[in-house]
Amino acid sequence: MKTLRVPCLPLATLTAIVTAIMLLLSVGLTYMGVNWYASYLEKTITDALPQRAADAYKMLSEGKVPDGDSLTMLFEHLNALTEPTDFKVLMSVLVCGLLSAIVCALIGVYLARRLAAPLEELTSAAEGLKSGDFSARVTASHRSTREVSSLVETFNALATSLETMEERLRFNNMAVAHELRTPLTVLQGSLQSMLDGVFPMEHKIISDLLLQVEGLGRIVEDLRTLSLAIGQKLVIERQQIDVSDVAGAVLAAAKPMLEQNGLRVETDLKPAWVNADSPRIRQAILALLQNACRYAADGGWLRCETEQQMDGSVSIRIIDRGPGFPEGMDAIATNPFWRGDPSRSRATGGTGLGLSVVQAIAVAHGGRLKFANRPEGGAVVAIHLSNNAA
Repeated sequence: MKTLRVPCLPLATLTAIVTAIMLLLSVGLTYMGVNWYASYLEKTITDALPQRAADAYKMLSEGKVPDGDSLTMLFEHLNALTEPTDFKVLMSVLVCGLLSAIVCALIGVYLARRLAAPLEELTSAAEGLKSGDFSARVTASHRSTREVSSLVETFNALATSLETMEERLRFNNMAVAHELRTPLTVLQGSLQSMLDGVFPMEHKIISDLLLQVEGLGRIVEDLRTLSLAIGQKLVIERQQIDVSDVAGAVLAAAKPMLEQNGLRVETDLKPAWVNADSPRIRQAILALLQNACRYAADGGWLRCETEQQMDGSVSIRIIDRGPGFPEGMDAIATNPFWRGDPSRSRATGGTGLGLSVVQAIAVAHGGRLKFANRPEGGAVVAIHLSNNAA
């Protein structure tokens, strides 16, 4: 048997309905009370009349005309009772009105508490969030008003978002500590050994230590870029640029790195204009090239394409013949330190921040980063940039 669910009404509509019902109830209770008391007074008065006057009153009630003496006697007694009877009727109106107001007030308090119950739960859950309990949730009731139901849904979504952010922050803190521990340990151990005279201060050792420092610098810069993206301050100055020119300049600057990794480069750089931050676009393309050098060097081939789409957006694609992407690449949206191969270390797999930085740059330009594996082998990374971004 299905439960009848009452649709949520707007608070203004529900308030108007409740107010109208309370007014009608108050008037109805007052009317019934006064009517009952009037009947009681009528019976009391007729019982107190002399027999001839009572008979005359009864005949008038039945639509008959009594004799003159009986009618005169009836009017004389009724005139004597008019003033105290009117006072009693007025008092009955006042008392019945007061009692009906009290009854309606009690019903109103009950209804108000029912309406305010979800707000009390929200207040309690908000106190939990304030104290750091991000698991706090509020159960939505079908009896709630539309505004309260919307508020409950928004609160639960906010609590879920905060809980996810807290978990992500905890993981990222652990990941940052893990990424920094190895180079710092190497630096500290090597420097201490040189101070103790265990290691000589040779050019080779100092060069290796400098590489560790450069790695730390890359981690710090990537983290700074991601923090700017979270604060929506990643894109500073936009201007109309041709991404084919930007990509060509980055490829020319990265030529020694690509040749060192044995990558033969092909290009198909079609003019593609977009309103974007040129330094950030260069940073994104360079990060993709570095990623290709790290993971796709065995393929020996790299292709860079730029294209203007029919809707005005711009695409930048990096295509390789490497091993392709593993499953779960979309995880970089929630985990900046994600690596397809958990066994990769900084020496072999980088920090895991590179593609997260590229994605942050794409999103900051109103676009997105897409991954795909080619049927013939290799991978395609595409940056889509929107011309409609503010």
